[in-house]
Amino acid sequence: MSNNPNNISGESTINAWLADPAAGPVLRALLAQGGQTAADLNPVAKMSLNRLVEVSQGAFTTDMVDAMIQQIESGDIPAEVAPVDAPAEPSIDLPVWVEKVTTGRFSGKTIIITGAGSGIGRATASRVAREGGRVIAVDISEERLADFAASLPEGDIVTVSGDITDDAAVAAIVAAAGERIDGLANIAGIMDNMTPIHEVSDEIWNRVFNINVNGTMKLMRAVVPAMLAQAQGSIVNVASEAALRGSAAGAAYTASKHAVAGLTKSSAFMYGPSGIRVNAVAPGGVITNIEARFDSELGASRVQRAMAILPAPVEGDALAASITFLLSDDGVNVNGVILPSDGGWSAA
Repeated sequence: MSNNPNNISGESTINAWLADPAAGPVLRALLAQGGQTAADLNPVAKMSLNRLVEVSQGAFTTDMVDAMIQQIESGDIPAEVAPVDAPAEPSIDLPVWVEKVTTGRFSGKTIIITGAGSGIGRATASRVAREGGRVIAVDISEERLADFAASLPEGDIVTVSGDITDDAAVAAIVAAAGERIDGLANIAGIMDNMTPIHEVSDEIWNRVFNINVNGTMKLMRAVVPAMLAQAQGSIVNVASEAALRGSAAGAAYTASKHAVAGLTKSSAFMYGPSGIRVNAVAPGGVITNIEARFDSELGASRVQRAMAILPAPVEGDALAASITFLLSDDGVNVNGVILPSDGGWSAA
C-alpha cells in the first residue's frame, strides 16, 4: 500500500502539502531546519512546490522536493514537535484564473516593453506578441531576451539589450521601433533594501532613482514625439503600492514610485488633448526575480508587520492583463489613472 495516498507531488500546492497528514510534518520539519514555520509560506500558499523552486533563486531546490517525496513514500514521517501553524484566514479553493488571449488586439501596433526578459515585463511582452503586436523587447540581459524570443518563435519580436538610463541605449530602442510607436510599457525597475530615511545610503538612493525614475522619464521623453506626430499613443508606467502608501518598501523605492505616479499624471494632463494616454499600474505582491533585501532592523520590523496581512502574490501574467488593457484601445477613456492591480491591498 502506498504511503502517499493523496499523490502529493511537486505539482501539489503548498496548502495541499501542509494539510496532508504525511506531507505536512515533512515540510514543516524542513522549514524548522531553516528557522522557519509554515506561517512563513502563507503569502505563497496557493503556489505549487515546483513553482516555489523556480522563484526561490536557489533557496529551495528540486532535490529538496524529491527528498521530501521519498521520505513520505518511505513512511519516515517525523513527529510533530510543535503545534501546527493555523492559517491567518480560512483557506478557500477559489477558481483558478486563466489568461484569455484576445486575438488581434494589438495587430498593426508596435509596443516597446522594458524589463521584457523576466517577470511582469516578460508576461506583458508575451501577451502583446500573442495578441498580434510587434514587440520591441528591452532588457539589460541579452540572455534573458534571447530566451524570451525563443519561447515565441512565431511572434513579431525585436530584442534590444541595454541600460534604460543610458541615452545611447534609449536611442537604439526608439530606432528599433521605427517611425511608428503605438505604445510604451515602462516595466523595468529595481527594489531598494527597505531602509528608512536615516539609514538610506546615497548609493541606494541614486541607483533606485536612476532606474525607476530617470529610466522611465527618458523613454517617455523619447517616444512622445512620434506619438504626437500620429496623434495617438498609450504609455503605461509601473508604479507600485509604494506609490500609494508609505508601508510597502524603504524610503528610496517609495519616493521613486511616488515620482513615477507624478510623471504619469503630469504627462496625462499635458498630452491628453493630443491623443496620448498615460496611465500607471500599482502592483501589490508579484512573483518576480526582483530581490527585496532587508538591510535595516527598523525597516524590516515595520515593513514585515505591514506585509503580514497582504493578499497572496500573483504571477506576472495577472499584471500583464491590467497593463495590456491600458495599452490597448480598450482603455480608450482611461487617462491619468494609477490603477491598483493588487488583489485588494489598497482597499485594506
